[in-house]
Amino acid sequence: MKTNLQKRIYVAGHRGLVGSAIVRALRKRDYTNIITRTHSELELTDQAQVRAFFAENQIDEVYLAAARVGGIHANNTYPAEFIYDNMMVQANVINEAYRAGVKRLLFLGSSCIYPRLAEQPIREEYLMNGPLEPTNEPYAIAKIAGIKMCESYNRQYGTDYRSVMPTNLYGPGDNYHPENSHVIPALIRRFHEAKLSGAKKVTIWGTGTPRREFLYVDDMADACLHVMELDRDTYEKHTTPMLSHINVGTGEDVTIREVAEVIRKATGFQGDIEFDTSKPDGTPRKLMNTAKLTALGWRPGMRLGEGIKETYAHFQADYKG
Repeated sequence: MKTNLQKRIYVAGHRGLVGSAIVRALRKRDYTNIITRTHSELELTDQAQVRAFFAENQIDEVYLAAARVGGIHANNTYPAEFIYDNMMVQANVINEAYRAGVKRLLFLGSSCIYPRLAEQPIREEYLMNGPLEPTNEPYAIAKIAGIKMCESYNRQYGTDYRSVMPTNLYGPGDNYHPENSHVIPALIRRFHEAKLSGAKKVTIWGTGTPRREFLYVDDMADACLHVMELDRDTYEKHTTPMLSHINVGTGEDVTIREVAEVIRKATGFQGDIEFDTSKPDGTPRKLMNTAKLTALGWRPGMRLGEGIKETYAHFQADYKG
């Protein structure tokens, strides 16, 4: 498929972890018309604002990376906001993109859409085959609805709306909030501050035994562009109308204890690691089967140790204390 580098591409959520990486990837590939809006410029939960935006901007393609995200604590504390905000954002963007004649859109989901005890590694067809992890069920339900909305618009209106399901992401531009962040950024901040304060130990939620797969965010962005640039026949040959999402990951996982050790080494913290077993572990294991994406010609490039070093360097540059 010939690439049109002048097409008008809207990246929803361009200031977030994934959205900012997608913008970097688009610029690296010489796309020239990248359209972005900050939250103050465009409230994506407001249908009227989203409709006006699409009516005014003649968008050709959309990357839907805008979402309310967070770790176990945030999901447990704000379940209503997680389901409402994500449902509204994706419903408005997908519907108004269709109304404005946008033919191609990429919806970014999450590996938490799969059953809590899904067989490992997780294949795309395991979607909705069992109960979800309770700690992030509202977020997962919203993301499942986004996949099904894309599929429904494709089936009824002939659009080409695609979905990718990333594993756990990390990298430059992450959220390092002490309570509402995901595991790698939370641990980077915790180990860094422990080093600065001279603390003798860092305490981590859970047992340290759950296994997680981690993907560097610039690899994720590269995968997103790879999927979007596939011709429609190729994409449809590897998916079905009602099972159209594609997993994105590394195909490898580590325990929380192991990733904590990698982060301790990267930050230079000299103290001990302690696990608070009174806190929840979340899903025991989440490893994605990425055979479909591999068959489509994509593989990740960044190893975990190097990715965490890169991420920590960015964190140090931006850290305000």
